[in-house]
Amino acid sequence: MKPWAVVSIGVGATVAVVGAPLALGAAGFTSAGIAAGSIAAKMMSAAAIANGGGVAAGSAVAVLQSAGAAGLSGAATAAVGSAGGALGWLTSFAWGKANNDGPHDDDDDDDNDDDDDPAAEPMLKVTDLALK
Repeated sequence: MKPWAVVSIGVGATVAVVGAPLALGAAGFTSAGIAAGSIAAKMMSAAAIANGGGVAAGSAVAVLQSAGAAGLSGAATAAVGSAGGALGWLTSFAWGKANNDGPHDDDDDDDNDDDDDPAAEPMLKVTDLALK
């Protein structure tokens, strides 16, 4: 794995874990409750109308408010970090393409030698199967 891909994964995971509580607060899911006039308030209103006046336990609004009030649990932090890391990994492909450092060998020799990235070469070639 290229060093910039590892950095992208780490940055993605870190930004997601640090940014999730900030995003929840900005949306209106606070420790004091749902902020009036916020996106969270609009979500809560729509959920209450859909459920006949109450917000169902386990609904998106209830889960987000719980996370906004008490913070993310260990499992939620792991899930958010994993999602951020996956997004960072996907971003590394775009970054590699922009820097002409994609996962394949672009040099002009035709022997397809890629010593720096063994994963770029197939493990077994069709010509290896031919009987000699």
